[in-house]
Amino acid sequence: MLGQNRKQLIKRGALSFFSMLLLLFSVVAGGCGSSDTDANNPDGTEKPTLKVGFSIPYTGPAAEKGSVMGNAKLDAIKYINEELGGVNGYQIEVLWRDTKYDSALAATIVQEMMDKDCLFFTTCASKEMQASMEIANRASFPGFTVFSSPVCTHPAKHIYAQLPDYGDSWASFAKYYMENIWQGEGTPKMALMILQNPTGYGARDAANALAADLGIEIVGIYEHSATITDDTANLINLKSQNPDVVFISSTPQPTSVIIKQMNQMDIYPGVTVGCGHAGFTKALIDLAGVTNTEGIYGVYPTVNWDEDVPGMAKMKEYCLRYHPENYGNMDYIASWSEGLIVAEILRLALINTPGGIDNLTPQAIEEYGIKKLNGYTVGGLQGPVSYVSGDNRLAKAVRVFQISDGVMQVLSDWVEAPLIRYEDFSWFGS
Repeated sequence: MLGQNRKQLIKRGALSFFSMLLLLFSVVAGGCGSSDTDANNPDGTEKPTLKVGFSIPYTGPAAEKGSVMGNAKLDAIKYINEELGGVNGYQIEVLWRDTKYDSALAATIVQEMMDKDCLFFTTCASKEMQASMEIANRASFPGFTVFSSPVCTHPAKHIYAQLPDYGDSWASFAKYYMENIWQGEGTPKMALMILQNPTGYGARDAANALAADLGIEIVGIYEHSATITDDTANLINLKSQNPDVVFISSTPQPTSVIIKQMNQMDIYPGVTVGCGHAGFTKALIDLAGVTNTEGIYGVYPTVNWDEDVPGMAKMKEYCLRYHPENYGNMDYIASWSEGLIVAEILRLALINTPGGIDNLTPQAIEEYGIKKLNGYTVGGLQGPVSYVSGDNRLAKAVRVFQISDGVMQVLSDWVEAPLIRYEDFSWFGS
């Protein structure tokens, strides 16, 4: 009798267990059935997404920039998808990969993005884009890079620059230097300390194109790698040239090494130092120290964190909620802006492409999205974004800053960098 009762109890327990599983399945299925996707698609079909590729140097020798930028753009997409409901009701699907700031890997990644039907792609750095652009241009696969070099957009093909390029950075600083800093007689002497990739070569190319016209003599160009820990040899040679001004076009880590050693070798203070926007971030101050960076000038193409512009509050909210360690770093502003521009390109493509989302292709994105950009304000976080035929820089405005007590202070209004036609110079690209 006891054995029979035990069997009945086991049987009832099993039935109860399977009933609970059935109920749980029904609840989950019911939850899926009430989703926005199905509500918008009563025929039960899955609503398409807008697939975009992000190449991000989260690790590797440029991680002090790449990790901040990756956090920012993914935070921006989260905001767009979750708070704004996506773009015209469609969610942005991101395929992102860590390039490790490696050219060969970046080229492999852009091919994967094409193979997996991304509509377009972005990179953080000019080095990544230079490695990706041959494959992308050949396939008419559009993309833009946050930080660019002239080689990425000259001649104009299917690759675009979100911000003014590193040549623009040099040109804007050089013009500001001549008008506001230089007080000597004759022609000032400038030395360039440049990263041996497009980040540095962009500044070099602009100097080759414009220095004589601006009245500046280039007395030395000194290259370094992204992984330097000591640049003494270059700095000894630089010191022997007795320059009036030094322009550094590099990323924060090597820039910090150079600035610390310039202090140790009594080169700085004593010479004016300006930095291109790749290296002029909060990370530079953190790495080189407040004392060593005091008085350093730099060019950057976004607003600062304390400026009252329409897009600032929401960006700050997300940064503080998800990545407070990035607060105060202007690279976060640049890549949050990137996310907003991605959404604007998709919005324009959706409303301008004949047939809408059903006919959305990489070619449609370029023709009806990128090329339809016209004065998009990006919440005031950077210069306005527009496409102008023959000029694949989507924004042209930069500002000059100076570090004071560990803070980057704005010195100038927005300055529009004119198009430099590098293709007209026989040495360009050689």
